[in-house]
Amino acid sequence: MKKKSNHYVLNFLLIIALTIAVLFFSLKDDYRDIMDLVSHVTWYWFILIMCWGLIYNCIIAWIYKTFGRKYKANYSNREALENAFIGTFFGGITPSATGGQFAQVYIMKKQGIKGSDAASLLWADFIIYQTTMMLYVTILFLFVFHSVYEKNAFFLLVICGYIINICVIAALWTMALFPRVFVRLSQWGVILFSKLHIVKNKEQTLKMWTAQMESFTTEIRRLRKDKRLIAKTVLINILRLTMLYSLPYIICFAMGEPLPLSLLVVVIAMSSFVTMANTFIPIPGASGGTEWAFVSIFSTIIPSTLAKSIMIFWRFSTYHFVMIVGGLIFILAKRKYDKRGEREAKAQYVNSMTENL
Repeated sequence: MKKKSNHYVLNFLLIIALTIAVLFFSLKDDYRDIMDLVSHVTWYWFILIMCWGLIYNCIIAWIYKTFGRKYKANYSNREALENAFIGTFFGGITPSATGGQFAQVYIMKKQGIKGSDAASLLWADFIIYQTTMMLYVTILFLFVFHSVYEKNAFFLLVICGYIINICVIAALWTMALFPRVFVRLSQWGVILFSKLHIVKNKEQTLKMWTAQMESFTTEIRRLRKDKRLIAKTVLINILRLTMLYSLPYIICFAMGEPLPLSLLVVVIAMSSFVTMANTFIPIPGASGGTEWAFVSIFSTIIPSTLAKSIMIFWRFSTYHFVMIVGGLIFILAKRKYDKRGEREAKAQYVNSMTENL
């Protein structure tokens, strides 16, 4: 536990260091112009921008509640919110967001959902979100990408990220349709890695991977039968993505630099391209690279100074502020569930003593 805590502290320090470095390089040449744009944001616009990231996570909670009711009839809004913010928090402090789902399984078990059901819920959310996102981004690519990719060589990185995400979706659906093939391939892979001394416990790794595959394929079969649930979560995910990707457009209004309505789709597309570029950034929170990608991409349609100013508010709203709130929610939730566990343990002890008497 102590080693894990130290690991998280190091990740925090890395995030802070990269954020400071990016802000320094963003502000050093255009400090006065950027500060002038930032100063135009009034307090009520600032609150709206900060709430934007929180509302985005509330939409994620809505999805978790929709799935959660399959496994726990009284799964509440509060529990879904805990799940969403804690997942975002741990995803944000671990490389490539690898820690988010482990934390969510832990919390859902505390909330009364079995570990296997929690894993199924997260698999269902992941595959529907990834599929919806790639269909959404593909449509944006068709409408916008051809008109902007020649303006900046950086868009080659976006194309590579897009291809990788398409491959991930293809792999997920292949796993769903041909699970036995993937189990065999994974077994061969584990055996190979064990011979190379990359995997230490071959049997345990094989058992864990097979269990994950079974959970995934079981959930896919359930999803196929529940078309109403699929339709509902797809629509919520479209709302989720639209809200996330449209924030830079709102920030332009807040700074007194409103963009024409005709550019709204372009802004949404550019934001989605930032997500594609982040595929190559395994650093916690994709810190440093995300900010750089945002400025590089948005500078093709708006002045660089305005792009940097928007990036400061956008990044704080969608990442730093949400991380602070998520961390606080995790501390409070862990304290609550630990106390509940202590009470239940005491109650069991008293009951056992009473039965013995």
